[in-house]
Amino acid sequence: MAAPDEKISAELKKLRAEVNRHNRLYYVDDNPAISDAEYDRLFDRLLEIERRFPELVTPESPSQRVGAPVSKKFETVQHRVQMLSLSKVTSAEEFAQFDRRVKEGLETSGEIDYITEPKLDGLAVELVYEHGLFVLGSTRGDGKAGENITVNLRTLPTIPLRLSEETAKRYPLLEVRGEVIMKKSAFARLNETLAADNLPPLANPRNAAAGSLRQLDSSVTASRPLLFYAYGISDTNLASLDRHQSVMALLHREGFLINDFIASTTGAEGAETAFESLLAARQRLDYEIDGMVVKVDRFHQQTILGQISRAPRWAVAWKFAAETAQTVVEEIEFSVGRTGVITPVARLEPVRVSGVTVTHASLHNEDELRRLDVRPGDTVTVRRAGDVIPEVVEVDKDRRAASTKAAKFPVECPSCHGALTRTEGEAAHRCLNPACPAQLEGRLFHFASKPGFDIEGLGGKLARQLIDNELVKNPADLFFLTKEQLLPLDLMADKKAQNLLDAIDHSRATPLPRLIYALGIPGVGEAAAGLLAAQFETFERFETASIEELTAIDGIGPNIAVGIGDFFANEGNQSMLKRMREGGVQFPVFQSPAATGKLAGKTFVITGTLSQPRGYFKNLIEEHGGKVASAVSTKTDYLLSGADAGSKLTKAQKLGTTVIDESGLEQLLNNTND
Repeated sequence: MAAPDEKISAELKKLRAEVNRHNRLYYVDDNPAISDAEYDRLFDRLLEIERRFPELVTPESPSQRVGAPVSKKFETVQHRVQMLSLSKVTSAEEFAQFDRRVKEGLETSGEIDYITEPKLDGLAVELVYEHGLFVLGSTRGDGKAGENITVNLRTLPTIPLRLSEETAKRYPLLEVRGEVIMKKSAFARLNETLAADNLPPLANPRNAAAGSLRQLDSSVTASRPLLFYAYGISDTNLASLDRHQSVMALLHREGFLINDFIASTTGAEGAETAFESLLAARQRLDYEIDGMVVKVDRFHQQTILGQISRAPRWAVAWKFAAETAQTVVEEIEFSVGRTGVITPVARLEPVRVSGVTVTHASLHNEDELRRLDVRPGDTVTVRRAGDVIPEVVEVDKDRRAASTKAAKFPVECPSCHGALTRTEGEAAHRCLNPACPAQLEGRLFHFASKPGFDIEGLGGKLARQLIDNELVKNPADLFFLTKEQLLPLDLMADKKAQNLLDAIDHSRATPLPRLIYALGIPGVGEAAAGLLAAQFETFERFETASIEELTAIDGIGPNIAVGIGDFFANEGNQSMLKRMREGGVQFPVFQSPAATGKLAGKTFVITGTLSQPRGYFKNLIEEHGGKVASAVSTKTDYLLSGADAGSKLTKAQKLGTTVIDESGLEQLLNNTND
């Protein structure tokens, strides 16, 4: 086969540029300049040259968006910078409180510059560009790690495979974040196609988008009408990019699809106006949104504000009121959660709410059941609280049959028939029987879940069998199971039993954050477990921590701290922990990246007005190996104090914490040995 000459190479380069230009005009600018037939002619010529001269094929060629081999699984990849969740507000009053907290955090009374944008209902992903080339794409996952779906993301025409030379040179590493969605009209057409092929329809556009991106065969993804909307980048310290709006302008220049409703505004009133405008436009949009995201525009202010747990202090999701629908209550049931809380649940005639089929709705507790006076046979209005959890909003009593009777809240546990208690000041009724099968089933499922001990093969059905056969009375008993005990269980062959035992054995070395999460301490989710592990480093220090030590951790409030104390004060929990140790669970030391530098091992708190934004000093301290906490405690080594310092200075003086100013910090950096 003849080698390509310069003329062929030049033609191919021109074709790629033309195809990319027309892709942008069609998918991003919604302004096609040529007919589909003309586009096909260009693309076919490109493919013809690449077939003749395969050595000219490059990863960023438009031809490489399809045709990748089928994968067997998705690998897990770590996000260099955590992908955060968002706290939410649901009213102008709540947003005004958020605005007030932002001003307090920035120590200013001036109005804040915000960026508002629709909260798209899709799948969040991250795209990594190295020297301008798209090299890695992943799902958000748990925020710290996600699934590698690079091959599938390459099939989306709204994702540039290569950035401009200028951007590649200026930003050798650029991590772009955004949402993959499917438009409502495209979703309807896709379901029509599936129906014609006698395939089951997809539930809603969001599920369709998420499922399409997680296909092991990328050709299936390529056949789906997916769009990627960019909404930001991971870094806030890049040259010439000091505001969110400057980032969005850059991404638009690079060919990313940017939402038409992204806008700049000032202050709480400006954000409220933007919200009302977006709400009015919601019904005519061809894609699903469930609210508006509001971000502080200036990056140096974002740095000062920082984050709490898994959410930033500089952004919030202003959620729309949930959409509602009417249906009929078939029965009222009472479920028992893993903490013993009894929850009344309305079993419903199936109804579609916000694109999802709802068959059950929470009635929360006895007070809510009585307030609503929900009865079997009632016609009720249902909504998805936060567009997630279905709940009953009201009862249409004009349509109630005269024969209906009020539901009776149980006086004993529906699972174990033990007595129920209700603590004064609480709305919940609880079953306090530690051997209650329903609680134990929930605790086992939580304990063995992926964020916990990750015991593969231990699902709900097996958990029930282990409990019913009295093989497990608390999660610690899992570490004493034998194959002889497992084999008599339903559908439990030799290989399946051995796989379960191997998974249990492997879980004995579970990292400390996941171990803490698995215990099911009220209020301690994945994020809080990570904070606790990083702060105390050993389980022994964690279980003996005082309320003051716990609440000093940024992200651990007083309710969670009290819940932790109550958990370890319980004799049954202490007995379970002892049995876990006897069963070989290792309770490992938290492994954090080794801190190096002149301030390694030192914890700082910053207060008062300084010559630079607090974020500047936070970065300076962390760059030299130190930690920055938000509250003064006995573990604080230094308080960096500026003018007009308040309660933090008073507490530091009371505790005898070393107080330094900017010159003191400079002296530490100059005098401490490397």
